Formats: sequence, C-alpha cells, structure tokens
Amino acid sequence: MSDNPTRVVVAGGGTAGWIAATAIARMLGRLVEVTLVESEAIGTVGVGEATIPTARTFHDFLKIDEQSFLKATQATIKLGIAFENWARIGDRYIHSFGSVPLSTWMADFQHFWLQGRAEGHAGPLGDYYPEYKAAEAGRFTKGGETPLNYAYHLDAGLYAKFLRQIGENDGVKRIEGKIARVEQQGETGDIAALHLDGGTRIEGDLFIDCTGFRGLLIEETLKAGYEDWSHWLPTNAALAVQTEAVADPIPYTRSIAHEAGWQWRIPLQHRVGNGIVFSTDHMEVDAAREKLFSTVEGKPLIEPRLIRYKAGKRRQMWVKNCLSLGLSSGFVEPLESTSIHLFMIGVTRLLQQFPFGGITPEVRERYNRMADNELIRVRDFIILHYKLTERDDSPFWRYCRDMSIPDSLAERIALFRETAQAWQAPDDLFRVDSWLQVMIGQRLEPKSWHKQALLMTPGRLEQTLATMRERVAATVAGLPTHQQFIDSYCRADA
Repeated sequence: MSDNPTRVVVAGGGTAGWIAATAIARMLGRLVEVTLVESEAIGTVGVGEATIPTARTFHDFLKIDEQSFLKATQATIKLGIAFENWARIGDRYIHSFGSVPLSTWMADFQHFWLQGRAEGHAGPLGDYYPEYKAAEAGRFTKGGETPLNYAYHLDAGLYAKFLRQIGENDGVKRIEGKIARVEQQGETGDIAALHLDGGTRIEGDLFIDCTGFRGLLIEETLKAGYEDWSHWLPTNAALAVQTEAVADPIPYTRSIAHEAGWQWRIPLQHRVGNGIVFSTDHMEVDAAREKLFSTVEGKPLIEPRLIRYKAGKRRQMWVKNCLSLGLSSGFVEPLESTSIHLFMIGVTRLLQQFPFGGITPEVRERYNRMADNELIRVRDFIILHYKLTERDDSPFWRYCRDMSIPDSLAERIALFRETAQAWQAPDDLFRVDSWLQVMIGQRLEPKSWHKQALLMTPGRLEQTLATMRERVAATVAGLPTHQQFIDSYCRADA
C-alpha cells in the first residue's frame, strides 16, 4: 500500500460535485488530493432546493456552522411537505418530519390512534405531530422542551458557492474547463485522465462523475447501462422558475398535483422557487408553461428552464475506478426532496469504504448493493404517492391509479391495508411515521390493527390521546413565527 495521497478527480461542480469534493477533502485531509473540474458543457439542473433532516447530520459531520450556512444560502426552515390534490382534488395533508412517542415494541402509534378513532375520540393524524401543526401555523424555533425535527430550503447555486469556499480552503483544487476527452488505460479500461480543451490533462486514481444526466464518465465512457423506471414514475419533464417573494416564507414545501403531474413551491428568504413536473405524454410543454405562469405568485425573475429526464438508475453506480454521484447515478423526481440526501449519503458511503488499498471488486459490489437498496426503497416511496390516488379526472391519474407496481411496494400497501402495519427496514430512508402520514393522507384505510390499546384501563387511551393533542397545541402556540426565527437567527445580509 502506497503512502502517497489518493488522487480524487471530481468531474462536474454544482451541488453534487461540491458536496463530494468538500466532504472528501475535509474528512480525509492529507490522505487525498482532490481536484474538481467544472465544465460549461455539463450544466446544472437547478431544482434541488429542498432537503430532508439528514442534511443536518451531514453538516454536523463536516462541522459546518448552521447559522453561517443559512445566511449564505438565503435558507429557510422546512418541517415537511404539503401534498395538495393528490388523492382527490381538494385534499390536503402534510408529510411532516415528526415522530410520535406513543408506541411499544408490539404496536406503533397508528394502532393506538386507529383504535381511538374507532371509539370516536381521536383527532386528525396531524394533531399529534408538533412539526405538522407548527408547519400549518407558520411557526418554528430551535431547541425547547419539544425540539422540532427540521430540514432546509436553500438556494442551490449559493449552496454550491458556500461549499466551494469551504472545499478550496481545505485544499480542493478547482479547474475550470470543458472536458474534451476521457482517457482510459489500455489493459484495465480504468479511467486514466481527463483531457480538457486547451490541452490540460488531469490524472487520477478515483474519478467521481457529477456530470448530470449525461453521465460523461459512467455512461458515455464506461457504459454502465440504465434501468428505466418510467413505467412506474411517468413524469419526464419539468419547468423551473424563480419568482419574487410576496409574503413571509412558510416552513414547508408545497406539492400541488395537477392533471398531468405536480407543481412545487419552495420559499427562500429572498425569492420563491417554483416548478411544474409533468408527463409529456399527457401535457405539451407550452401548456405546462402556461399552467406554471398562471399559478405562480410574484414576478418571475428568470425565464423557465426545461429539464427532461427519465426516472431510473445506472445498473452500476461504481464501475472500475469511477463512482457516479447525483444525476449521473440516476434520478427519482424531487417529490420528497431526496436528491441532495442521495448526494450526501453517496459520498458518506465512499468515505466509510474509501479504497486506500486499491479499488477492488468487493468494495465496488458492496457500495453498489447499498446504493441500489436505498434508491429502490426511495423509488417505492415516491411511487406510493401516485399509485394511491382516487383521481379519475385525467388519463395521467387513471394510468397511475391502475398501473402495476413493484412487488416490494405492493406488499407494503397490502399489509397496511389489511393490518395497519408499517415498517422501516435497515436500508429504508423513510421512517414508519413517513409511511403512515402518506398512506393515511392518500386515503389508504386499514381494515384492522393491533389491539394492544384494548388492554389499557378504561378511559386511559382517550385521556392519553387528548393529552398528546393538548401538548402539541400548547407547544406550537408558544413558538415564534418562522419569519421571527429567521430575523433573529439567520437573516441573510441584504
């Protein structure tokens, strides 16, 4: 084993590239030499502006100061996602980031709640989640007796700049230029170097492909192959636009279903991110553009960008000495804000399994297996929203309602429908509370549930549920508004 630093070359900047480069440089220090190549031919999608709570853990790993990050990226707080018009037109529920303490090793909260509802003394599911009620009320604070679980809305462009500053301070070498050719080793087929326009040649031991949907290294060079999931996730295009803010930012993302897909609204301190996701088989681009502009609030700040994609993943995310991260590794639409998490968990796995002794088949196979398992489970969670619809107003929703789904998801739906069982497997990103909130929100009604609550003394279940609701309501009532929190904690410089 050589004592020389491992030469890591990151192809592509943006959020994925700078997450990878910064994390590797910060965590491995002098054990690596990190070079990042930003190419004008790569471009960025620019829609990944919402996160899930795992982003906070990742920042803690990197010792990133939260207030500095929030100010630098014009960020706001996210307590969940509001889904509007998904099961039926007019429906609304929030998938919050909360959890409920009333559970035992035999039965999770939903079994107690369902029993209470059957007896007529349980409130709506969201009443038991502080994050749900705080989101609805537009309130937030850190700490307190009942700390809220939260994530971020952020400006993706500013986030990349923020990470770049950290990465370059930690030794990342940034080279700007267009990748003209990828050089491979004759015997092994490994990538030997990147050739840029102008003649620069960049050698490396490990290459990380962050070149977006194109997959310049992993696909165009190494032919990893692609597994198409578009029969389960039929949207294939999006238009993204930024608008002026017309009101104080709310602490949640809005996901508003329409006849051929859905729209997002992500409030930041200085603007609002908007977009429309749609199936081009069910809506023309011009019609999608018209719908987007007819529903946004505030003056558009840019021309909308059209993004075309195909849901799926690379058959292998690590091939030879090239690991793909971000859009080059696969894409599941941003309905549950998983994109940035997948960048972060990908580089975290790499750091845990870093090939100091050389890249071996065993290292690649373990990484690929873990990455596949998580992305497949994320895929199932996204499909859930489409499959559990009762909408009959358009061909798109009829297709989603009637489509076949993966056996792994069909099993989850059937078990919840029959017995109210939900679970988080070892490779699951989403917890029991997430599955519960979405399944109930999408009108999936269990036929039966665990009866442990019937063993409680008379009146105890009713009193317990009432006390929980009261505590949540009191907690939320005592919180400052989201805007007050921003003003006092992380207001960005004008």
